[in-house]
Amino acid sequence: MLIDIDSGKEITSIPHPDTFKLIRERLSPGDFSGVMDGINKRIDEAGGEIATAGWLPGSDWSNTPFQCIYDTATKKNKELSAKMFGLMVWYMVMQRPERWGSGKYKIDDREIGSHTYFRLGD
Repeated sequence: MLIDIDSGKEITSIPHPDTFKLIRERLSPGDFSGVMDGINKRIDEAGGEIATAGWLPGSDWSNTPFQCIYDTATKKNKELSAKMFGLMVWYMVMQRPERWGSGKYKIDDREIGSHTYFRLGD
């Protein structure tokens, strides 16, 4: 579950829902499920405590569950693929049973281009 760290309330919707809905409809149920499983696996492999959306998939999506986002859902639009992946991570974190927070952060005074998710205490 995703928690608004300022209010402490659960977040139950994703940003840009129309874009998410449109692109999700372009994926088969199997592809969508594969993306969700791939995101979960990468969060768990990263230790299950902190995950930055843009760093999860790696730079080459070939032969990964994420390739369908680029090839099919966004019709080979690299920028839209990255945004869609970010929305899918948001969606997946909302589905997880643990309490997670999220924010946009910097490294060495440079903005990280995507959301970072972190486990909150229960």
